[in-house]
Formats: sequence, structure tokens, C-alpha cells
Amino acid sequence: MTVGTAVGRPWDRASLVGRTVAEVRGVRLVDGSLADITILDATIAGVRPHERDAPASARGSGESLDASGWRFVPAATESHAHLDKALSGPRVDPGAGNDLVTAIAQWRDIVADVDAADLRDRALTAVGRYLAHGITTIRTHVDVLATGGDPLRGVDTLVTLRDELAGTVTIQVCLLAGHLSPTPVIREAVARGIDVMGGCPHLADDPAAETGRLLDLAEEYALPVDLHTDEQTTTDHVDLVDLAEQVIARGMQQQVTASHCVRLGMLDGARLAEVLDLTKRAGIGIVTLPITNLYLQGRDATVVPRGLPPLRAILDAGIPLAAGADNLRDPFNPVGRADPFETTSLLVTAGHLRPREALAAVTSGGREVLGLPPVGAAPGCAADFLLVPDVPLDDVLAGGQPARVVVHGGRVVADTRVSTALNLPVAK
Repeated sequence: MTVGTAVGRPWDRASLVGRTVAEVRGVRLVDGSLADITILDATIAGVRPHERDAPASARGSGESLDASGWRFVPAATESHAHLDKALSGPRVDPGAGNDLVTAIAQWRDIVADVDAADLRDRALTAVGRYLAHGITTIRTHVDVLATGGDPLRGVDTLVTLRDELAGTVTIQVCLLAGHLSPTPVIREAVARGIDVMGGCPHLADDPAAETGRLLDLAEEYALPVDLHTDEQTTTDHVDLVDLAEQVIARGMQQQVTASHCVRLGMLDGARLAEVLDLTKRAGIGIVTLPITNLYLQGRDATVVPRGLPPLRAILDAGIPLAAGADNLRDPFNPVGRADPFETTSLLVTAGHLRPREALAAVTSGGREVLGLPPVGAAPGCAADFLLVPDVPLDDVLAGGQPARVVVHGGRVVADTRVSTALNLPVAK
């Protein structure tokens, strides 16, 4: 491989997968400008205005890629997945649709038949879909399985997959402990290599006590925390208040995340402001999951809620906001493409975010909430990005561009290019 030699446009050659990129020339940035980007040691080393006739200036080992006609987009993060459940939907009958309780019951009905080989096969297939769509980081929650053998077989499978795929995709394994999961089993999950302590206190008889148990363990093992929080539309109790108060009282140094937070969308203005102020002071990040919560929530309501937290108020309060898809074709969500731009489209239509804000929620916001180095077209950012055809950014965020070249750590890890021919007049 010749250092600093242009190799032609991405669509003019065979697949780029596995190739190291040292420079991207003539690419359009999110702000609309054309730039030349240099990459060194898996990091963006420099960004300068594009000079058409300037010689390649890449340093180190790698290729200089002519990306004229393509747009640079920061790599996406799936900030909340369930790889252990992914693609299990055909095993259940969704009927007229599930609510949260029904979906949980359906998953429990099939758990006994879920072994490590089955789990790995579905998880690896799902990871391939995420990666092809431009997602280079995945935080996956994994259940403590109640039946069918070792309750931590899901943990073992995903920890092994995480290690096997290091360098191709970054996976964080977050335990999803139920309130009936014995504490010794949770400790064993830590020993087997989980990255994040998680659970679902909102389903416990005493949510505050369950939050306390999980925070105790997170502090003991110095693990970040990501709890399923307020995944209901009732407002008699707000779990996020319990979580924030305990984090503040403990002076926790770990990164703490609250996922879902659907109840916040049901609070009136004054109460919401109080909760968000407390959340901000606790340093908690919020993950919104539009496709799954739009599917699960509000089935028994006459006036159907959106099933989303108040995204504008969260951003205005200065709280870190990430967005993901949550479940992928399982009892909790029978559809989904594993595509970050499906999420951005819903953030705009159902969450009323501006397009740039929606993009941030699946890129920079996701990285911030997960505690990872930033991505973007700036020196010092991780060299995680994707190239998409140079069309208006709104068309990208609507999910209208399947062609994508995905780069993780400066290396091409996925390459999808398409060709469409239409019998229509040429646009003038």
C-alpha cells in the first residue's frame, strides 16, 4: 500500500473494507464546506479547506481517498440495544401489538430455549446490520436469564463477542438485572466482564430500594451505571428523582445514565422543571428510544401519548441527550432497520427536534453519554465516521441514502454502495 497516494473515488473500485485511510480529500462536511481530512493513529489529525490541486499530505501508513461527491458524517452510536433479544420476534405472536408487560412475558416464555449458540448467531447478525448502517459503537443490555440453564449465558456470549469484534466495532456490555436477580449472580456477572451496571428498578415493588442496591454494586466495582428508568406513562412516582437524589447524596463519580424516561413527557411544566434541574445537578445523561417506546407505550390510553420524554426541555436544561433504537425485531419492537437515520427521522417527526439536534443525539450525544471520545471533523476526534452520497443533510437524516462507507478507528469496516436506474425525466 503506497503511503499518501490517491486511490480514486470510493465507488470507482472494489470494496474498501479492511483498508486504512490516512486522508479523505474533497469531502463535504456537515456544515456544507469542502475539506481535506488527515488521520493518524485512529484520530483526526487535521481538517483544512479542500484544495483541488494540492498534493496528498497523508502521514503514516494508509491511503488518501478522493471523496468528492460524498459527505462526511460522524459515526453513529447505538446507545441502547438488546443484542440478546435481537431478531427473536418471529418466535412470538405480536397479535395486535404488545405493551411493556406483555412483551416481557413473551420474552420470558422463550428464554428457556435460548442457548449460547442461538444468542450469538442473532447478536452477530444484528451487529452486522448496525455496522453496515454506520454504527461503530453499541451499548447492549443483557438479561439475567431466569430459565434454561446458566442465567449469565447471555453475559458470557456478549462479552466474548465484544472481545472478538474489538477493532471493528466497540461494544459495551451492560447488565440488565431484574429486581429478582440475586445479588451473588450480579457479582458473578461483574467477574465475567460486564462493562456497565444496569437494571430496571421501575419494575420493582420498591423502585428506590432497587436503585440503591444497583448503585451500591456500581460503587463497589467502580462501574458506570445505565438504568431503565420511568418506562411508563403514569406519574404517581418518578424514578428519575430517586436516581438523581441518590447519585447526589453519594457523590458518585461514575457516569450515570437514565434510559427511556417516558414519564417525563407526562409531567406538567413546573414539576418537569424541578426534575430536570435535579437531573442536571446529578450529572445524569438521558437516552431516548423513540421507535420502541412509540410501539410499547399508551396502548390503554384514550388520548395516546407520544411515549417520549420532552426532548426540547431536556436539551434546554443542558442535560446530555442520546438516542437509540432499543429493541430490534423482538417482542418489544417487531420492526426496525438497525439504522441511526431511522432514529433521527423519528426524533424530528415525533420528538420535534431540529435535524442537526437529531444527528447529534445519535452521534456526539451518544458518545458523551457512553463516556467515549468525541467524533466529528475536528482534530483530536476519534476517526469514526461514514461517507454518504453528497445530498442535502435532511435527506441523509431521513434515511434516504443506503450507500455508506463506514470507518472505525481509521479503518474501513463496512462498505455499501448501490445503483438505482429510473425511467424518469432528468431533473433540471
